[in-house]
Amino acid sequence: MSAPERSVVTQVRERGRAQVVIIGGGINGIATFRDLALQGVDVLLVERNDFASGASAASSHMVHGGIRYLENGEFRLVHESVTERNDLLKTAPHFVKPLKTTVPIYHFWSGLFQAPLKFLLGRSGKPTERGAALIKIGLTIYDVFVGPGRRTPWHRFRGHTASLRELPRLNPRVKYTATYFDASMHDPERLALDVLNDGLESNRSARALNYVEATGFTGTGVTLRDRETGENFTIEADAVINASGPWADLTNAALGAPTHLMGGTKGSHIVLDHPELVAATGGREIFFEHSDGRIVLIYPLKGRVMVGTTDIAADPAKPARCTEEEVDYFLDLIGDVFPDISVSREQIVYRFSGIRPLPASDASSTGQISRDYRLVVDSSRGIPLITLVGGKWTTFRALGETLSSLVLDHIGVPRAVSTKNRAIGGGRDFPMSPRARGVWLRTRIPGSGTRGNVLLGRYGTRAAAVWDTLEAEHDEPLAGDRLSTRELAWMVDHEHVVHLVDVILRRTDLAFTGSVTYELLARVAGALAPLLGWDEDRLAREIDQTANELREAHGIALGTEAAHA
Repeated sequence: MSAPERSVVTQVRERGRAQVVIIGGGINGIATFRDLALQGVDVLLVERNDFASGASAASSHMVHGGIRYLENGEFRLVHESVTERNDLLKTAPHFVKPLKTTVPIYHFWSGLFQAPLKFLLGRSGKPTERGAALIKIGLTIYDVFVGPGRRTPWHRFRGHTASLRELPRLNPRVKYTATYFDASMHDPERLALDVLNDGLESNRSARALNYVEATGFTGTGVTLRDRETGENFTIEADAVINASGPWADLTNAALGAPTHLMGGTKGSHIVLDHPELVAATGGREIFFEHSDGRIVLIYPLKGRVMVGTTDIAADPAKPARCTEEEVDYFLDLIGDVFPDISVSREQIVYRFSGIRPLPASDASSTGQISRDYRLVVDSSRGIPLITLVGGKWTTFRALGETLSSLVLDHIGVPRAVSTKNRAIGGGRDFPMSPRARGVWLRTRIPGSGTRGNVLLGRYGTRAAAVWDTLEAEHDEPLAGDRLSTRELAWMVDHEHVVHLVDVILRRTDLAFTGSVTYELLARVAGALAPLLGWDEDRLAREIDQTANELREAHGIALGTEAAHA
């Protein structure tokens, strides 16, 4: 038996029209949706899975300028990236925070003469380690690009003795360290939800549907399929945007307009429960070049350590998975930087992998493929079909504004506002210091204790509205201070929850931190069932499907006992 149609899907289907349809609910599609909604455009966003569940969920949890893009000559992208990083530190301080980053360096001159050849002539050849001189030049340019909007300190260099004094567990072969600041992004999926809900709250005509896919193009609109019910319906539009990231070519093929625009690469990460390694990082990201020339990272986050990332050619038609070979690679690189710290597979609590939405390229190495974005317009079959090629997390606001401006020109609507410097969701009036945080908690959600800290970290200043929901009726804990029954009700009412896996993987960090058990799945699913109208069969299916996804996609084995016994 199929599920009943969701009310928001019914509203969209019965209306049958939107000025603009956006296909793809990753961060770039969501950013474009928000920008168009703020202009008063009747815009519809559709995502075939959950919002921010694809490439947007597989990021390295960083908002960064991309210092290594300088070698490829992508100065426009680096300048835009550092500008947008600074903007996000102001507009989304609940999720985006300054990140101290240290680069261990083993030589002085290495790479200095190869880098100009790579930049000027596109040569790659055998990877040559970037030495202190080259990194110093790059960081100086990087800092200059930050400009007057700087919200982070200038970089600094340390010699061997000072480096090991700061980070005593570093490889003793280290001759120098370079330390600079980028920014961390603690909960990318939740930041995406805030951007999405900003758009919805700004415009009563704007609609966003997850688990709805585009299956055809009519020349005057698109055919959609509700994956929950199997129902098909058509929406007329004045323009269609394909923002489906690494799957853009597959989407265009489904729309009857085959393209060969994309050439994404796979990036994987592991998360370890390893207090000794957390302490060794000194609370900062260790960002460095591995022996194969790949830039990798060791990053303390949420009391765990995230290690990544790979850069491997990938087929977007196949699921991206973190392989055992990639795990070996990560364990090896940890040993290079912290040789006296033992790390094993048993300490891995989570794995994840995604495909970067990179353009098709004949570059000799994946690192040379451009990280910039471009827009491709096809008006040959009726209304414009605009395909986004590329795009990265850091530049989502600027990209959304650029894409939105192009669409506004096509549909003849003037721009009313800019998203520049506009606070995002729970970043509005966010308390920036520990003292201000304490005052906010005492005055806005009094008596909340440690639960209040969790809510402020998860929702920003929207935590006050969530707390009102928790206080309104009897509330029972599901995962200690980290999740409760009334908070689930908030997520269902305000955060587009359709499946159990939406909560476990994307509305909370329970999976990321290795906190999921079969018993927890059963408790959360049992609390969701009356909120979403699940019967016993649907309840059991949700638990099984979530357990399977955790095992197959994220390496989490929950045991063999029946969760719903």
